[in-house]
Amino acid sequence: MAIERLDKLLASQGIGSRKEVSRLIRDGRVKVNETVQQRPEYKVDPQQDTMAVDGEPIRFQRYLYLMMNKPRGVVSASRDPKCPTVIDLVPSQWRRRGLFPAGRLDKDTEGLLIITDDGEFAHQMLSPKKKIYKLYEAKVKGTVGDKEIAQFQEGIVFADGVQCLPAELTVVERGEATVAQVKICEGKFHQVKKMFLAVGCEVIQLKRLKIGELLLDTQLNPGECREIVEIERKLALGQAISTK
Repeated sequence: MAIERLDKLLASQGIGSRKEVSRLIRDGRVKVNETVQQRPEYKVDPQQDTMAVDGEPIRFQRYLYLMMNKPRGVVSASRDPKCPTVIDLVPSQWRRRGLFPAGRLDKDTEGLLIITDDGEFAHQMLSPKKKIYKLYEAKVKGTVGDKEIAQFQEGIVFADGVQCLPAELTVVERGEATVAQVKICEGKFHQVKKMFLAVGCEVIQLKRLKIGELLLDTQLNPGECREIVEIERKLALGQAISTK
């Protein structure tokens, strides 16, 4: 890995802004390889050199990957002047520049959301060409039967002529409201809600359960998040993991 400026590297790890990090360095609060380093422009190799701030070792991570159980009422954005965002919910230990939600969930939709600063990973996961399926559970008003299942399989056409790729629709529970699961591999604006609307149903509750082969961690309460490991990242890209 290429060497980088000390201030830039520490800022990338969420230690503070470049200005704040530079002040820490000049104040003698940063060590590189057990030696105080007071030059912000000092070059370090994050794979070879050790770093510490106020005696606390820095574990360098080129990219960060978080799984969040997104709650209702927050928007899937890095920043918003009017509404709380999913980034606002990230605990301080994982706050760093460049974090963004990989894909959007509507403000009133909950469930599995991956937050990262790795743009290539997000592209691989979200591109329709990659055919990475996302599984949603929807509570809907209206009839969901063989006709609607066939329409989803053929590819729903919206009123404006936009056609969706074939989707898998499964009825989970019938009652005053029907609970159904939908698998899609694209992410058009309000897609699941509009697909149901096209067959005469109204979505009253929506939750994403799965991306690729990665399931939402049921131990996460709404608004909570945790880091995901390499195996889970592969699962999110639809790669089956051998248990042998």
